[in-house]
This record gives sequence, C-alpha cells and structure tokens, in this order.
Amino acid sequence: MTDKKKIVFMGTPQFAVASLKHIHQSGYQVVAVVCPPDRPAGRGHKLQACDVKKYAVEQNLTILQPEKLKDSHFLNVLKELNADLFIVVAFRMLPKEVWTLPKYGTFNIHGSLLPQYRGAAPINWAIINGETKTGVTSFFIDEKIDTGATLLYKECEIAINETAGNIHDKLMHLGAELATETCDAIFANSIKAEIQREDKPLKDAPKLFKDNCKINWNKSALAVHNHVRGLSPYPVAWTTFTHPSHADVVVKIHKSTYAISKHNKQAGSIEATKSELKIYTTDGYLSLIEIQTPGKKKMEIQSFLNGNSILNQHKAC
Repeated sequence: MTDKKKIVFMGTPQFAVASLKHIHQSGYQVVAVVCPPDRPAGRGHKLQACDVKKYAVEQNLTILQPEKLKDSHFLNVLKELNADLFIVVAFRMLPKEVWTLPKYGTFNIHGSLLPQYRGAAPINWAIINGETKTGVTSFFIDEKIDTGATLLYKECEIAINETAGNIHDKLMHLGAELATETCDAIFANSIKAEIQREDKPLKDAPKLFKDNCKINWNKSALAVHNHVRGLSPYPVAWTTFTHPSHADVVVKIHKSTYAISKHNKQAGSIEATKSELKIYTTDGYLSLIEIQTPGKKKMEIQSFLNGNSILNQHKAC
C-alpha cells in the first residue's frame, strides 16, 4: 500500500486484538491505540494492562489511555494525529467530540447482525434466545448505541450445543476480517452506508448481571439449555440447591445436555444417581455435565456426585 492511510484503533479485550492485528498487518498505519487505563487486578491488586495494550506494546505502537474521553489534552492529541479513520472494537461509548474527528468517520465492529442485538452482550443473548445464526456488522458510530448506518456484515451459524465461548472466537476472527474489508471499502469509496431498518421486532442485548444469569426452571428444557450455553464460559448460569434441613448451595452450571420428556415432577426437582444429576423443567430435564460450587473449581458431574451426598429431596430454584 503506497498511500498508507492513518488509523486510530480503540479497543480493550482479546476480541478487539484480532481486529487490531489484522488491520496492522494489512499495511495500514496505526498511528495510535486507545485503551483503558491499567487497573488493579488479582490477589496482589497489581496494575494490569488490557489485551489490546499488551499487543500494542509488543508492536511498539503509540498508546493512549485517557481516564475521560472528553479530556481536552486527549482530544488535542487525537487532532494532532490527523488520522483518516477511527476504528472501535469492544471499547466504550464515544462522545461526539471524538467520533466526528476523522475525515472518513469512525466505525465500530459489533458482534451481531444489526439492528438485532444492540447492546453490551450480543453473543450471549443470541444463544440464550436460541438463534441459529448471528454475525458481525461494521457501522458508523452516531449519538446512540449501535444505531449508526451499517457498512458490511459477515454471518455465522450457531449449532445447538455451541457456547458463547465458541461463537465469541468465531466472531472474533470474522470481525478481524470485516474490520480490514471495511477499511478497504471506505478508502476505495466502494461502499454506501445504509440506515438500519427497524421494520421487525428488535431483540436487545443488555448487560449481564447476577439476576439475569439465574436459571428459571419453569421454562422449557431447551430454553434452560440455551441459557446455560449462552452464559458459558462467562459469566455462567447459576441456580440454588435447596433442602429443608440443609444450607442452600449456589451452583454454577457450565455445561449441560437436555431432553424432552413427559413427567409429573415439579419444575426444579432434582433426581440424582451415582453418575447423573437431572433437574426437571416444564417439559423435560437438564442433565448437568460440568458444574461449580462456591470456593471450588469447575468439575465434571461424576466428580461432584462422588464427593457430595445429593439427595433427591433437593430442589433447584
């Protein structure tokens, strides 16, 4: 590429690193990488850099870590860089003072087929809702969240037992390809941004908190199975094992299978043998494969059953 276009890249986690790497290796001039300030983490509370910063350090790229995106010094530095285009992947919401700076605008890579699943957790919610297809979309940033005019997209199938972790990794690589293809198309003036159509009911992808990760056993077996795989490996679906004469135990469910089966058991009823633990739903049951209890690492259900006397009188709620 003889005329190296100048790009500022903004991102935080590993998902964004793939896009930064792809763009950097495609011949574009990454004049700065913007990422969050280092934060204390771990037992020692030592300052830890995000994944995007770690890659930028390895590649000797200029790094900017503003506390506030409207900080006048930060804005002046961005202006002086005179970048042609800003690219955002898994970062935070930008103020207008930032995304309007570059000549060619600012685009984002989002982990869904927009306008569906706008929000912070699109991969998780697509699986929780039982979608069989998702993808990545590039779009120009505007004043709202994930509502800007779309540019390009790539689709990805979701198999019945794939987890959020599986789809995350697939979309990470698709997103990296899409980021570079979007750059190429913008600079070649070979693409026209399209306003997002909202003629169908929209499904959102809000942040995940403890409350919306809790399992509702009054749903169908498939719905609960989707809930489990949509939250695996993080932040993980959970339930509480209760018993009249035992202390409640919070159980995280990392992996499960499900079956549709007629029964007369109450939703949430537990049936345990030496090798299997079933929890009943409205139309069948879940067989737990990998679980985790407080203070323990995740384990295969066989190991859990060997070390715990789970009574069939227990109930999940």
